[in-house]
Amino acid sequence: MTSVVGERIIMGIDPGTTVMGYSMLRVVNNRPSLLAMGVIDLRKIADHYARLHRIFERTLSLIDEFHPAELAIEAPFFGKNVQSMLKLGRGQGVAMAAALHRNVEITEYAPLKIKMAITGNGKASKEQVAEMLRRILNIPAEDMQSRLDATDALGAALCHFYQTNRPVTDKKYRGWKDFVEKNQDKVVR
Repeated sequence: MTSVVGERIIMGIDPGTTVMGYSMLRVVNNRPSLLAMGVIDLRKIADHYARLHRIFERTLSLIDEFHPAELAIEAPFFGKNVQSMLKLGRGQGVAMAAALHRNVEITEYAPLKIKMAITGNGKASKEQVAEMLRRILNIPAEDMQSRLDATDALGAALCHFYQTNRPVTDKKYRGWKDFVEKNQDKVVR
């Protein structure tokens, strides 16, 4: 895959040990677009450790194919089933280890933060997130994945784009007048 000057690829992962969602978000000239998304279906693999090995291998192969510089991964939410949380954490850790193995920067996002970034509502449903992603990124309805794990991964990637795309500034402003006074070099007369 050849890269474009100024191109940035963000990988998104929705961790899971039965189905893991992944996505690749391409950013060119500060505009995000869908490059790829899908799922890694692990349900036919009975052994938990074999599933972890498959997560590691597939994550590496996706990184090698698309060359993302950054990974945005959904942080596990705390549930009541400790065994499920432990397995999910292992899956997330293995995907992170694969990214670290390829020197890909990692950022974790809480599901609430991802939903807020995409829909403006931290309690939005997975379906609402998927529909907003489709609209924001102009994805034809027929190209949308039926598995919401894939769109959850895309939500993590787009959330990361939004979070890292803001200009860094130490300046604080109390309004437009204050902004203009502190930024005379930006004022066109």
